[in-house]
Amino acid sequence: MSSICVFCGARAGLTPSHTDTAEALGRWLAEAGHRLVYGAGDVGLMGSVARAAQQAGGDTFGVIPAHLLDLEVGKTDLTRFVVTETMHERKKVMFANSDAIVVLPGGAGSLDEFFEVLTWRQLGLHAKPILLLNVDGYWTPLLALIDHVIAQGFAAESLRGFITVCADLQAVQAALGPA
Repeated sequence: MSSICVFCGARAGLTPSHTDTAEALGRWLAEAGHRLVYGAGDVGLMGSVARAAQQAGGDTFGVIPAHLLDLEVGKTDLTRFVVTETMHERKKVMFANSDAIVVLPGGAGSLDEFFEVLTWRQLGLHAKPILLLNVDGYWTPLLALIDHVIAQGFAAESLRGFITVCADLQAVQAALGPA
């Protein structure tokens, strides 16, 4: 795999380990020869992962809708910077330019991105790995909800199998390996 899409928060959150993990992921992507594909913001975890990748000499591909250029502080010094008209187009471009997805902690936008690629996978529209980086158990309540959805008969057991839960960066590294 050479291009890794990272979905993550435009905020840093309250737990310092989330920022530390975002920075470590960005550095590792660059050092392992992967291209970072992400939401092109220079704020929150997005900014942390991108700056770390850049500082480690990595290739960075950012995609941002025009209406978020100011709010997310569009990071124009990336290797490739794409401005889209809509959020949907942003997700489509990010997904099309990646070989795997890693989801760091985030809010509603990260959940939207995660569920869209998970739904596409469930429908057989792709076979890209989806890694949920469960930093300090951040995604544990989400995983419980997914298990509940399955237990209540609203999804097949296979849904859970489309998600690789990684407790730490070492698990992500093992799952993705070098480019």
